[in-house]
Amino acid sequence: MTESAPAGKSQAIVEEHGVSFSDAARVWARVALLSFGGPAGQIAVMHRILVEEKRWIGETRFLHALNYCMLLPGPEAHQLAIYIGWLLHRTRGGLVAGTLFVLPGLISLGLLSWVYATFGRVGSVQGLFFGLKTAVLAVVLEALLRISRRAIRSRLMLVIAILAFCGIFFFAVPFPLIIALASLVGLAGFALGFKGVALSAHDGKAGQAAEASAAIDAAFASKIPAHVRPSLSRLIRVGLIGVSIWLAPMFALLISAEPSNVFTAIATFNSRMAVVTFGGAYAVLAYMGQQAVEHYHWLKPQEMLVGLGFAETTPGPLISVVQFVGFMAAYRQPGVLPGSLAGTLGGLLASWCTFVPSFIWIFMGAPYIESMRNNKALSAALAAITAAVVGVIANLMIWFALHTLFGEMRIRHLGYLTLQLPVLKTLNVIAVILAFVAVMAMFRFKVGMIATLLGCAAAGVMMHLAGWVI
Repeated sequence: MTESAPAGKSQAIVEEHGVSFSDAARVWARVALLSFGGPAGQIAVMHRILVEEKRWIGETRFLHALNYCMLLPGPEAHQLAIYIGWLLHRTRGGLVAGTLFVLPGLISLGLLSWVYATFGRVGSVQGLFFGLKTAVLAVVLEALLRISRRAIRSRLMLVIAILAFCGIFFFAVPFPLIIALASLVGLAGFALGFKGVALSAHDGKAGQAAEASAAIDAAFASKIPAHVRPSLSRLIRVGLIGVSIWLAPMFALLISAEPSNVFTAIATFNSRMAVVTFGGAYAVLAYMGQQAVEHYHWLKPQEMLVGLGFAETTPGPLISVVQFVGFMAAYRQPGVLPGSLAGTLGGLLASWCTFVPSFIWIFMGAPYIESMRNNKALSAALAAITAAVVGVIANLMIWFALHTLFGEMRIRHLGYLTLQLPVLKTLNVIAVILAFVAVMAMFRFKVGMIATLLGCAAAGVMMHLAGWVI
């Protein structure tokens, strides 16, 4: 039985295994700068760096955390970063990881929003992001293959992954329903004694050795830090403090400004949306676009697509498009403020109301999720969820690939079947070439991820200057 460690020694336990707080901060900054491609790309980058390269967290614990984050409202990759940061260095580790994860996107999207609102063009900057986006396809594909090899170790897991992919890709089945059904299959398989529902990361001596060598897993094997152990008093305290901090701007605006004030509307809309965005950004983009364009009249329809393009091609969660929406809304209704200042504040307010809840969900729920890692029935359910998540990530990868390689998509409804069909004449040949080069570089010639990303980014800028892209 593992020993519990006092709170004051929690950090030392992990640092004894080679993970200092300063090292973690540098790695989280690196993860943030490379987190392109929506949730699939961001999960791929974290898996590559934290599991494969740094060996800070084992495969099983990584997938266990990912499964929990997938169940929460909000950006799952952002929540996963907070979770792992919290495991490493308690609350401050989660705060640093989560803040750094969104900071590069916050800065770049803010600058792009200002350039677009002021000049209507973004120039070579978008060419750089275009090149990065094509390279991310290779990173996502590699991560999908790596996770699949570890998560899909039986025919039952393969069937679950395929059904999850088909359900969300062809029939637009709600993500929470897919996860619920997968968990029921896992529980049923456990009850019936199916070996195929066991988590596969521990299969064999090699898998067990890999898990034991991960810093977090090795540290927790001897002593369980106090911050990882469930505590009802801490749960209540974190909930009260977190919700107060999160909703403080909204309540201040409701008291001091009119309900029709643009800042009040931004705060209330994004706070409400933050608790209903189950399934990640993809599940809420249509609703957000409809409300921003048709209800609030903050944007024109084509401008919503511009904002989505910015969010897709800058680091950080795809739901960061809320910053562009908030910027444009306040920029056009600045009141007594200069337009650029009002836009900046509107974008920051939208981001605050969207991302702060992620910290609350993790700090409140993660200790309970960690405490259930050795529950066999729960492990069986999470194994099935992991298989379903593989199918979901495959769906995200294809969605991202289609929107990267084609300029326009068309949705066709055939009864219960929903098809996302690319408009073939909008195929971007340059994007196809860069994506192919990135795949060949990483898979055939074993070029590193950073070198591949930088090479494609440079190519994107040069091709933009030559007038070939953007």
